[in-house]
Amino acid sequence: MRADARANRDRILDIARAAFAADPDASLTSIAKTAGVGQGTLYRHFPSREALVVGVYRKEIDGLVALAPQLLTEHPPLQAFRLWCERLAEFGRIKQGVADVLQAAKSDRDVQETYGPMVAATRRLMDACEGAGLIRAGGDPEDVLLILSTLLRIPPGPAGEARAARLIAFVLQGLGADDKGA
Repeated sequence: MRADARANRDRILDIARAAFAADPDASLTSIAKTAGVGQGTLYRHFPSREALVVGVYRKEIDGLVALAPQLLTEHPPLQAFRLWCERLAEFGRIKQGVADVLQAAKSDRDVQETYGPMVAATRRLMDACEGAGLIRAGGDPEDVLLILSTLLRIPPGPAGEARAARLIAFVLQGLGADDKGA
């Protein structure tokens, strides 16, 4: 893909992410206009609303996967793990309004191509915490990711944010973390 086409695609995805977070029924026309591209450009990259929703989903997952090692270079392991979980919860709040469309539009391939990297990111964070003696050894990253997936179902708003914080604390405590200072 040419650099300008890649830039257009990325801008469309970023605008769509914000638009869907604000209004799950945001029109593709408004997304194209805000992104500064014509409808033809949007439809070349994303031939349907469903394709755009899946594109946003995949970009979010890619961002979460890339965030794990970045957080580990910038923060102590347990804090990095907590911050990553918080970002996962934020993704869940964005996803709320488009969950039905996303569920219907995701293919088995989408799931296969995103699940493995998410497990690996979770493992990387857990390994760093285990290596620092901050959580018990031997935790299964797939189990932890399954539990963390509940964060994707929490509705937006202050009550949802408080619930997400409690659930993240439960997960970390369940792994054996003394989570008071993280």
